Amino acid sequence: MQTIRNIIFDLGGVILNLDNQRTRDAFVAMGVKGFDNLFGHGHAASFFRDYELGAISDAQFVSNLKELAGISVEDAVVIGGWNAMLLDFPPQRMELLRSLAKRYRLFLFSNTNALHLAALQQIYQSQFKGPALDAHFEKAYYSHLMGLRKPDLESFQMIIEENGLVPSETLFVDDALINVEGARAAGLIGFHLRAPMSLLDVPWDDLDAV
Repeated sequence: MQTIRNIIFDLGGVILNLDNQRTRDAFVAMGVKGFDNLFGHGHAASFFRDYELGAISDAQFVSNLKELAGISVEDAVVIGGWNAMLLDFPPQRMELLRSLAKRYRLFLFSNTNALHLAALQQIYQSQFKGPALDAHFEKAYYSHLMGLRKPDLESFQMIIEENGLVPSETLFVDDALINVEGARAAGLIGFHLRAPMSLLDVPWDDLDAV
């Protein structure tokens, strides 16, 4: 029987609530036509990936975004629209992390970018006074700081090797199936958090059955 000793969590859609429609609405309000064809899955320009890998600066990303969208507005307006999808951290999920930290080594692994990270950290601080979000984990990994992203095998291997994790004893939780499949390819135990399931619905008292 497998024994779970470590848990790696995704962030957006798992711990942090997201609403992509808010960003869509914000850009449509800026005058963007055909948003889904420009920003939707399978359509997004390569600079989105570059930004998630930390290969381009915030300024270059915003400039590319404005050019792609065909809009001429203040950078702050674009950044506000880009961050509009970031909602809140449900207190029950944070309490769950505190409880799990007593039994498991916890890690965070998020495909994100500098603008989103700064915004979500501000959201966390506005909700919870005190330690930062990263304090809930032994270590937090963000794609733009790693230079690697999910579901690439190398990203999971980096986390495994840096922390001396045994893959068969490590659970990975993500709401994107492609990322779960990437984790499984690295030997991790992948758990796909399918909507409308939330983090609170995972059978935490019986993880060995996952």
